[in-house]
This record gives sequence, C-alpha cells and structure tokens, in this order.
Amino acid sequence: MALQQVPAVKDLLRKCVRCGKCRSVCPIFKEIKNEGAAPRAHVFLTQLMRDGELGATADVAERASRCLLCKSCSKECPSGIPVDQMVVAMRHHLHDLNNDTTKKLMLNHMFKDRKALGRARFLLQSYQSTGIKSLVQKTGVLGLVSKDLDKANKLIAPVSGTMASKNIPETAPAKGKRKIRVGYFLGCATNMFYPKRARDTVEVLTANNCEVFTPSDLHCCGMPHIANGDAESAAAMTRHNFKIFFDAGVDVIISDCASCSSMLQGDYYDQLFQELPEEIAHFKGKIYDLNKFLIDHVDLNNDLGQLPAVKVTYHDPCHLVKSQGVTKEPRQLLNMVPGVELVEMVGADQCCGGAGTFSMGHYDLSRKILDRKIQAIEDTGAEILTTSCPACSMQLGHGLNEHAMPLTVKHPVEFLAEAYRQAKRSTKIS
Repeated sequence: MALQQVPAVKDLLRKCVRCGKCRSVCPIFKEIKNEGAAPRAHVFLTQLMRDGELGATADVAERASRCLLCKSCSKECPSGIPVDQMVVAMRHHLHDLNNDTTKKLMLNHMFKDRKALGRARFLLQSYQSTGIKSLVQKTGVLGLVSKDLDKANKLIAPVSGTMASKNIPETAPAKGKRKIRVGYFLGCATNMFYPKRARDTVEVLTANNCEVFTPSDLHCCGMPHIANGDAESAAAMTRHNFKIFFDAGVDVIISDCASCSSMLQGDYYDQLFQELPEEIAHFKGKIYDLNKFLIDHVDLNNDLGQLPAVKVTYHDPCHLVKSQGVTKEPRQLLNMVPGVELVEMVGADQCCGGAGTFSMGHYDLSRKILDRKIQAIEDTGAEILTTSCPACSMQLGHGLNEHAMPLTVKHPVEFLAEAYRQAKRSTKIS
C-alpha cells in the first residue's frame, strides 16, 4: 500500500500539533534525549516522505528503525495519533534499504516455514549444547564476522528438548464435556524456545472443557515482518493462518504470545488489506490472549493444588497492555494459585526494550532500557518473573543473566498447570 493511502497517514497526520507529550513516555527518548528519535519526529518524517520532500535514504531508514512500536506514544497522544502505524508505514516504504542479513535470514526463511524453523532449532540446539557457543563467546570471533550475529548470540534463549509442535497433538480433546473448540495459535518463539509453556497452555485449556486444535502448518503471525517493513509477507502469512482455522471450524483463536494475539486481532490490517478477507473477518471479536480467555470466557476449574510458597512479579508486555488492554487478567490467574505471592514492580507496564528484532539492531540502546526494567525487578525481591510474551521472556532472561540474577521467567499459565497437576497428585496420595 502506498504511503499516501495508509489511513493513519492520509487521515490523521495533520492532527499532530507537536505538543511533545509523546516524548514523556517514549523509552528511547528517555535514554538518548535526541529530538530526532522522539515520536513526533517520526510523524514529521512520515509527513515529509508523504509529500515527496524527503526521499528513501539509508539515513531515513536508520531513523525509522529507532522505534520499539511499543505504542506508549500512541496511547498518550491527546490528538489520538497512532504513531506506531505511521512508523510501520514508513518502514514499508523504506523496506528495500534493509540490508540486515541476519534479520533477512530469520524473516524470509525461518519464520515462513515450520520445517525451516525446526531445522534452525536443531542447529541452534547443537550449537548451544556442544560447547561451540561458549567457545565463540570467549574468542569473540562472531563479532568479526557480523555484529548482528554477535548480538543475536547474546540474546537467544537456551534451547532444550524438542519443538512444542512435535509433542502436542493436532487435536487435544477436552477433559470432560467439550464446551468450546479452541484454535491454538502456537507462535514461533513459544514453539522454538518455550515448549513446556505450550504444553501447559494445552493442558490448562483441556482441563477447562476446551477441545484444542493446534495446526502443524502455521506460519509466523507476521508481526516481525510488518515491524521490519515487509507488509506483503505479513499479509500472505495472515491469510494462510486464518484459512487453516476457518477450514477447521474452530470457535475462537487464542495465543499465549502477546505479539501474536495483537497481530491476529488486526493491529495493522488496514495496511495489509484493502478489504478484509472472509476467513479473517469471520474471527473478528473471537481472538483472545490466553489470560483474558481463561478469566472472561471460561468457567475456570478451581481444583488447584498447593504450590511451594514463592514470590513472583509480573511484567506487562507492550503488545498486551497497550494493544489489547489486558492487565488485570494475568494477575488474577497468578492470585488464584495457592502458594503464589504476587509483588508488583515499579513500572510494570514499561517496555523491556526487546521489541522482537529491535534488540538485535540496537543492542546497546535496548540494554539501557532493559537495565531499568531489571532494576525494578530486583527491587521487588521476587524469586520468579512472569510475563505473557516469549519475546519479552527472552529479553528479560538475557537481562537477568547479564546481571547474574538467578530468576526464572514463566508465563502465568505455567503456575496454573502445575497447580492442576499438584491437585491430582494430592488426590492420589489421599
């Protein structure tokens, strides 16, 4: 879609009055204090490009890349300007200038094909488990080959076991009378790095009268692609994924990944489709974050066993709190579990600085934002960190590791699943 045709650019650009309120909530501006990185500067750049006063150059592309798409500014703007929409539109216009080979490999191959994702996971697991990664880090040789690869090497979470999709049946029957047929959108990061989280998601859903359909041939949700300017790929993958769920006749679609559910709910659809395809329109209002679905749309099974006492804190992913307005539901789930004490951190809804592939291209800036979050986590005295986004989990896990903090990172559903298992064990013993 041409820049001039994007609704946010065509209809809302002129509403910016340059008041600067967006600067007060921008994580990037907070760190570098550079007006060129402020959200209103992105609006101005978009306007210049739309009017033909600014061409597509490497310098403009670099400026456009300095945005987390966290939506903080869009929510703060008194004029209601969706700055993130404009940044996405601008990046699409600048897509041909993207020369990041590491990102291209990930976006064009790994995330478009589950088989390729599986092969990449196998290679990564071998790389991590054989000691090659440790050797590479000690020698610094990867930095000589590619700075981006060196940064990715630091950020990628440990891989163990097999991909989640290998151990989850395509259709998992409800434990009890089936009340709803759920389509589980198993995202790339959860599938690859957090297979236990995926298994726990299915276990909790089936324990609550849900039949769970988990397709084996899903593509990426498209969020990484549209965030990096590849709207065409994002649109094609979106159509592919929705057709699978449409043909399967599921009642709703859920995801345990904040970015996936945000994308599926249509965050950027007006830039992908002139008219919404039937299979996508069919699910409007039927796509949920896992936490919200369990709290608002399920008669939740309260047969929960006592877990060992543990203090936890929760980080709000931007794509959940700012895109979907989901804040209380994850906390409600955590507070349900016997033994879990939830301690709020300061700035729980502040961005962790990961933003998917942003941390690879702007590692040092990302670390500054992350360090603020890690300090807030440490101040709580929590033993476990919880969040509802695998990308946040990776970023936060990296920060905890860099600060030598022995906290694990979990999704709220993992506590719920363990409490169900504990209840079963207690019943057998008695």
